Amino acid sequence: MTPDAVAVAVMIILLFPMGYFTLASPAFLLVRLDIQPVAQLLRGMFNAHFLVMRVAALIGTAALLLDGRLLAALVVGLLAVLAIWGRRWFMQRVDDQLRARDAGDADAPHRLRRLHWSGMLANAMLLVALLAGIPYIATSA
Repeated sequence: MTPDAVAVAVMIILLFPMGYFTLASPAFLLVRLDIQPVAQLLRGMFNAHFLVMRVAALIGTAALLLDGRLLAALVVGLLAVLAIWGRRWFMQRVDDQLRARDAGDADAPHRLRRLHWSGMLANAMLLVALLAGIPYIATSA
C-alpha cells in the first residue's frame, strides 16, 4: 500500500464503528429507558462501541506506526486511550444508573438518558474531527 492508502484505510477502519454508532444510537431516543431490556440493550450497544473502537484504534495506530506516520499514530493512539479509559468511566456511570433505577430511583432513567445524549455527542464530535482530518492525513507523506 502507498502511504496515502494506509492512512485512508485507517480512517475507514475508524469510520465504520463511529458511523454505525451514529446511526444506531438515536433509535434509543424513541423508547423509555425505565424498561429493563431497553436499558440493557443501550448498555450493550455502548459497551460494544467502546470495545470495537479500542480494537479499531489499536489496529490503526499499529498500521500508522509501521508506515512511519508518528504524528498520525499518536492521534489515533489517543483515540484508543480514550476508548479504553472512556469505556471504564462511562460504563461505570451507566451501571450506577441502572442499579439506582432497580432500587426505585425515579430520576435514574433521566440521568441514564443524559448519559446517552453525552455519549452520542462525544461520538459525533470525534466523528466530525476524524472526517475533518482525512484530507490532512491522506495527503501528508
